[in-house]
Formats: sequence, C-alpha cells, structure tokens
Amino acid sequence: MRWMGALVAVTLAVSCGPVVVSNTAPVVPTQTVDTPDELRTSAQSARAFAQVTQRVEPVAERECQLRTRGVNCDFRIVVDDRPRQPANAYQTLDKTGRPVIAFTVALIEDARNADELAFVMGHEAAHHLAGHIERQRANAEAGAVIFGGLAALSGGDSTAVESAIRIGQQVGARSYSKEFELEADALGTVITARAGYNPLVGAEFFNRIPDPGDRFLGTHPPNAQRLEIVRRTAAGL
Repeated sequence: MRWMGALVAVTLAVSCGPVVVSNTAPVVPTQTVDTPDELRTSAQSARAFAQVTQRVEPVAERECQLRTRGVNCDFRIVVDDRPRQPANAYQTLDKTGRPVIAFTVALIEDARNADELAFVMGHEAAHHLAGHIERQRANAEAGAVIFGGLAALSGGDSTAVESAIRIGQQVGARSYSKEFELEADALGTVITARAGYNPLVGAEFFNRIPDPGDRFLGTHPPNAQRLEIVRRTAAGL
C-alpha cells in the first residue's frame, strides 16, 4: 500500500510507520457526538491523511479478502492534486484492475478531523468491495440496449438511435446509484470502526454538504437517510 502525491491514470470511477489494527470492532456510541475541529492547517490535514491511510487501508484490504472472491484487494490510496479540483473522493480501477481511492487536496483540507477522512476512505473502499463499478457498467449497458431498441422500433434513424443509446447509458448508470451509496455508507461504517475511528463523528460531514434531497435519477440519497444508515450500522457493531 502506498499513497502517492499525484493521481495515476485511471478508468471508470463511481464517485507512518507500523500501526496495530484490532481484528474486532470497537464499541461505537449510538448517539451522534460533537465533531472536534482537530485539523486547522494544511500540514495537520496532510499528516492526518497519511495516518488514516495507514490504518484504514489494511482493514479495507482484510474486509475485501473476507467478503469477496477473485477480487484485487490491494488498494492504492492517491491524492488527486490537479489544480482547482473541488472537494471530492472517488474509487476507480487502474489499467491493471487494481482498486484506487483518490482524494482531492480540497477534500483533505476541508476535513475537520481524522474520523471524517477515515469514514470517506472506508466509504470509497466499500464501493470496491460491493463491486459497484462493474454493476454500474452493467446497468449502463442494459439502459443503452433498452433505449436504443425502443428508438429503433419506433422508426428512429441512426442519429436518433445513437442519441437514445447515450441517454440509456446515463439513465442505466444512475438507476441504482442511490442504493450503491447507502451500501457503501453501511460497509464504510464497519471499515471505519474496525480501523479504530468513530464513524458517527466521521459521518457528521453530511451536515455540512448540500443535501441532494430525493431527486429522480439523482446520484446520491438524502443526507438524513445516509446518516440514519450510519447510525443503525454503528449501533449493530
């Protein structure tokens, strides 16, 4: 495992020192607690990101090995340092099929504490464990076939069919994206807790970001729903 200072070439995306990690999940309080503003400078955020990476990555790898078969579980954590990138994190695969988790510099600096960084990292790792990229690709292909077929049956010309295929791909890719996010929130809670961080504190960043609501074909579920998933999962640990 390494975290790199630059983003490697990647494909389709869906979004120091040895550390001893417990094999059992710590007891996590079921009530939300105040989020400490521990990270006040860029240097503090960078150090916290490195420490979180060293603690979360081996837990994510172990959970991946336990929960999957024939899947590359060797996570690579990278920093997307391209200029003017918004606060964001995403999981993708490199050309060899190795799972990559990327954080933009803005997100690292926006985090208030290590728990938030750990929760986001656990969430992105969970996307890989759940096979969301492959499932998203299959949904996009199915949408393209259905929309393209309907356009052809209705007598559309080649341009209309191509347009329908593109729309079908977009609709298909978004069809279950909210469910994917909730799945990743739940499994990410487990990974976060087993790495020794508090997922309830980590998930409090949902209260600071715009709420997507419950838009038709939206890519993310309402923030309140995501927080409830985290709380229920944490209570079950």
